[in-house]
Amino acid sequence: MLPAQLTRRRLLAGAMASAAALSWARRARPASRSAPAPAAAAAGTLRIGGDLEVNRLGFGAMRITGPGIWGPPQDAREARAVLRRNLELGVNFIDTADAYGPEVSERLIAAALHPYPAGLVIATKGGLVRPEAAQWVRDGTPAHLRAACEQSLARLRLERIDLYQLHAIDPNVPLEESLGELVRLQKEGKIRHIGVSNFKLAELERARAVCTVVSVQNRYNVADRASADVLDFCTRQDIAFIPWAPLARGATAALTGQAQAAFQAVAAAHGATDFQVAIAWLLARSPAMLPIPGTSSVAHLEENVAAAGIKLTPKELAALG
Repeated sequence: MLPAQLTRRRLLAGAMASAAALSWARRARPASRSAPAPAAAAAGTLRIGGDLEVNRLGFGAMRITGPGIWGPPQDAREARAVLRRNLELGVNFIDTADAYGPEVSERLIAAALHPYPAGLVIATKGGLVRPEAAQWVRDGTPAHLRAACEQSLARLRLERIDLYQLHAIDPNVPLEESLGELVRLQKEGKIRHIGVSNFKLAELERARAVCTVVSVQNRYNVADRASADVLDFCTRQDIAFIPWAPLARGATAALTGQAQAAFQAVAAAHGATDFQVAIAWLLARSPAMLPIPGTSSVAHLEENVAAAGIKLTPKELAALG
């Protein structure tokens, strides 16, 4: 994901969620604040690249770093506990990037979870550098991406990264050159699958002419549906769609008028928080959806995972749009 200042402007309009998509994901009973958090498996599963089966509720490891996604976390013990609790709750997809910290998130994941259990998929990204806390600079040169990938391998203590994603397109480097280097790393056995992030539909189509793209990670949530066309394309093509900022920075706070009222009514009906409904809405939106809500708190993590058990009705989905 990218910080807010690097994203396209939010759009409030989007396609109506399909009730048919709801039947494609396995769900458990609705969850509430007081109920124990159900396993992430309640969200159902999907296969990344056709061979990596993961539960359809993952974890974004950006927030386990320090303030501003810079430096070490204020509570390193809690950060490690969050990572371990993910596994206990059935989360088997963790998304990170070398820019988070920078390097801090990847190191924490290895420190907390290595040796990794069978079935855990760790995805990371390269293509952004952090000269200082306020800067996120794009570097898609082949030399940088090769070095970034190899350094991520070392920090994560892996021989091969299951999913390596181009974090963002460098406007000074043709995306074909950037992805071409990832293909070379893939042929060398250092990358299993290639994904992209912050791509428009036309850019995704160009990328697919260079490599097999198995995932797209774009900003998408109930209040920002600018990537709806990309999501729909991913759904048709069996490409995993990984929405970043899935909680819309407070969900209802990002909505107004009738949309906000509908959202609050759904949350009340399920005895759920607006964050939980935001996740449940994403899961119902498409079987290709793989939300990765992030947090630095074990309690908040458990609340997020509980959303896997919330089943929205067709009427509720229609009300949310």
